[in-house]
Amino acid sequence: MLFIASWSKLRTISTCGAVALSLFSCARAADPQLPNILFVYVDDLGWRDVGAQGSEFYETPNIDRLAAEGVRFTNAYSNAPNCAPSRAALMSGTYAPRTGIYTVVSAARGESAFRKLVPVENETTLSLEVVTLAEALRDAGYTTGHIGKWNLGGVGYLPTDQGFDWSVAGDTAGTPGYFYPYGGSSGATIPGLEKGKEGEYLPDRLTDEAIGFMTDNRDRPFFMYLSHYSVHTPISAKAEVVAKYQDKPAARGQGHATYAAMIESVDEGVGRLLNALDDLGIADRTLVIFYADNGGYGPVTSMAPLRGSKGMLYEGGIRVPLIVRWPGHVEPGTTNHTPVIGTDFYPTLLDIADARIPPGQLLDGASFAPLLAGDDRTVEALSNRPLLWHFPAYLQRDASVSGPWRTTPASAIRRGGHKLIHFFEDDRWELYDLSVDQGESENLVNQEPEIFAELEAMLRAWWEDTDAFLPTEPNPEFDPDLRAAAEMGLPS
Repeated sequence: MLFIASWSKLRTISTCGAVALSLFSCARAADPQLPNILFVYVDDLGWRDVGAQGSEFYETPNIDRLAAEGVRFTNAYSNAPNCAPSRAALMSGTYAPRTGIYTVVSAARGESAFRKLVPVENETTLSLEVVTLAEALRDAGYTTGHIGKWNLGGVGYLPTDQGFDWSVAGDTAGTPGYFYPYGGSSGATIPGLEKGKEGEYLPDRLTDEAIGFMTDNRDRPFFMYLSHYSVHTPISAKAEVVAKYQDKPAARGQGHATYAAMIESVDEGVGRLLNALDDLGIADRTLVIFYADNGGYGPVTSMAPLRGSKGMLYEGGIRVPLIVRWPGHVEPGTTNHTPVIGTDFYPTLLDIADARIPPGQLLDGASFAPLLAGDDRTVEALSNRPLLWHFPAYLQRDASVSGPWRTTPASAIRRGGHKLIHFFEDDRWELYDLSVDQGESENLVNQEPEIFAELEAMLRAWWEDTDAFLPTEPNPEFDPDLRAAAEMGLPS
């Protein structure tokens, strides 16, 4: 268990020795010197889906401007290959085994006859016992606002139940309609957006709401969590923007005109937010974070040279864009190659807010605030700690893969340049050296037995420490013949 001890020690050191005091529960008076925090969270945006990340097809001048004025993290990760568990990790600061939120809705996806194992009974609400990032920042003196996708529970578990003073458009919905009245296939309206104009586009409306919140709170520290539904399916965009891309040549696997138009609308929103900060005179005291919840949707985009896409624990499913701008603190136009993950934001933002860890709230991440200040002394510690994923669930295929599954139950660990993936159905292990093989093309399990043994031991120790659900029970409805036929593309 030495691994667990060292991991916990690193977590404590990296949060600047924050101490949980009983007085923390008393809300602190707003400190006008605290930086505002604008957190822009994009759904399903792939690692190479913006110009600053290497896209030659999508046009993202405002996000590129943000990168030119801040730091771009090239090894940033989500905590899961899909929406809800990544959001739970962001808000709780803990890995999925602690929240029980491993996937969206049910882990028993697809045909039961194709599932070899019984998956986890998935939680769909973030427990009210969790002291969320929003609650911690509110207690540190911030006014907290949420706009957009929530995906962590309904009545009784909404953003305003979990630390947000104000919320618009957040409920159980994960897939909206993108044009007013936004009902999508369910026909239900999105809370707070019942009134609107014909032809109004959802990312534009959410940006309007965010600008309104920042305007109303410009004289006090605020945490604005703008959680876009875009660029999640349904792939839907403004016709005039789609037309712009229809005759544009595809580039390196990217060429979907409607998806490109969705990205452009998100980018326009980023530009409007940055302009609003300038107009309000608060840009110099506002930390801006641009981040995504998981990898891109395989049928419409490409993460190459990364392998895989949304729904997989390969790099294309979990490595995502991350850009941070903080005038006077972050050197403009820089890149950082240190691996960071969604659970790191909780301790990082507490550091920046000079706030303490709430009593009883365990944090699995480590603060990367020193990296923003250019402190290279933390690079080695953060690079050598383990990052972990656990997905004891099934995700059915999409058009980018053959066979019945995007993923079967799996876990992964990255430490340094090496990454180990375990697939539970056949007890398969895959080891990759990401420093020379970003595309995860060469399995090194047999060539690097010592590294394999070390990472396997770390992963198993972490399963035990977090009491992770391990999918080992055979599914009595499993039919190997039907599964084999599905893998060959034959009708079942």
